[in-house]
Amino acid sequence: MKAFTLFGPSDTILLFAAASSSVSSRCYGFRSQLSFPQTQRLLFCRAETDASVSLVNVPPNLLLAEREEAKAVLRMFLTNQGMNRLTAARKMKKLDRFVDHLMLRLHTVYKTRYLVGRELTTPEIRDALIPYLDEFVEEHGDNFVEVLEYFPIPIVKDKTVQENNINTSDDDNYVVETSEEFVQKATSHSRASNNTETPNLPPHVVYLEELGMELEVIKEVIRKFPAFAYYSLEGKIKPVVEFLLDLGISKSDIPAIITKRPQLCGISLTENLIPTMAFLEDLGVDKKKWAKVIYRFPALLTYSRSKLQATVDFLYEMGLSPQDVGKVLTRCPSIISYSIDEKLRPTSHYFDSIGVNPAVVMSRYPQVFGLSVEASLKPVTDFFMQKGYHVADVALMASRYGAIYSFSVEDNLLPKWEYFLSMEYPKTELVKFPQYFGYSLEERIKVRYEVVKESGVRLLLNQVLSLSDEDFYKLLKRKVKKKNACA
Repeated sequence: MKAFTLFGPSDTILLFAAASSSVSSRCYGFRSQLSFPQTQRLLFCRAETDASVSLVNVPPNLLLAEREEAKAVLRMFLTNQGMNRLTAARKMKKLDRFVDHLMLRLHTVYKTRYLVGRELTTPEIRDALIPYLDEFVEEHGDNFVEVLEYFPIPIVKDKTVQENNINTSDDDNYVVETSEEFVQKATSHSRASNNTETPNLPPHVVYLEELGMELEVIKEVIRKFPAFAYYSLEGKIKPVVEFLLDLGISKSDIPAIITKRPQLCGISLTENLIPTMAFLEDLGVDKKKWAKVIYRFPALLTYSRSKLQATVDFLYEMGLSPQDVGKVLTRCPSIISYSIDEKLRPTSHYFDSIGVNPAVVMSRYPQVFGLSVEASLKPVTDFFMQKGYHVADVALMASRYGAIYSFSVEDNLLPKWEYFLSMEYPKTELVKFPQYFGYSLEERIKVRYEVVKESGVRLLLNQVLSLSDEDFYKLLKRKVKKKNACA
């Protein structure tokens, strides 16, 4: 494998996602293939084999030690380039993502060492990283520090682009603006950033920052989805953002939507996005609630029509009506992401096996179908069976309040059950009102019950918890007055 070399004009680049800042023993295996224009020579990784780097034999403490060594090498390199030690130390706080990149460099160069769990020596780390950092200086010159700081966002080189007269297409790569307008915008952006020197970022990065998306978040998006770094502002990102705003989505929600699903900005409005929305409306999505649907699950609009139709067909197979299907897609659009064979069908079979109509649970609490049968559903059923309930009781509770299966046994069900035993209600009260487990123990259950207990009257469990404060105290006052009148 040839790793992290300089690429020529026609190279196809395999971007390896950097490791997270907390170094672990997992393999860094995410790759995305991209083609870049001729003048954009970047430092990335060329892979000539599909073999991945396995760190399974390396103790985490050794990886952490090597990361500190890599940071030391980078800090020393900065000082050798003329930066004073104090400035280099401050700059290192902004270079965590590039340090992760250097770690991946080590894991690639010394792959055979990691296969046997051998710790790298300091000279080995320096021999791998210093020549690589020299390549950065040679490639980027005086801008190399900014390249490290903003990594993996590429820095726009106005003069180079202008001299080479690139013809970039809106459909393939971002359009590099070299006009006076862009220079002024970049300058004003720099002044707004506490008067710190800011390199010319791609126009779409500046645009996203103006929308309220933090630079660190943009970096993280690009790390996970490298193609986003080369989306055109005018051809891709801006039209999608304006379309979302027209749907009623708040400007403040746009950064969260892009962070969740940056691929959304790469979809053609006329050929994909709008037709997909029309298709989903035909399947039952409430077109008046698109803003909420997209905010909840922006990935919905990036699925193929065959995937969307397959999920809907399964919902019909379960017994849902067209109206119920529309409600499920609107309230829980993430249902589309659930695997039919690994999630939906096994969950449906499980509920059916304990006497619960899966269509009822799906129509009321579709989120439950994203849970594991073994890790989440069975433990809840077993919990109530162990407390003396029959399977028919559990089935009734599930039909009335399917969300009960989304609660942790240890953190939710058990402490609330123990408090329930002190409330002097029969166990059948929970079968009638399983929603009890959905209320806060400290802020609702205990507070309300103590008030009822002090009043000396008795209320049904659902009266204690489900009423608003105003209605609760009105009912309590009537009960107390009636009690006093009978005394």
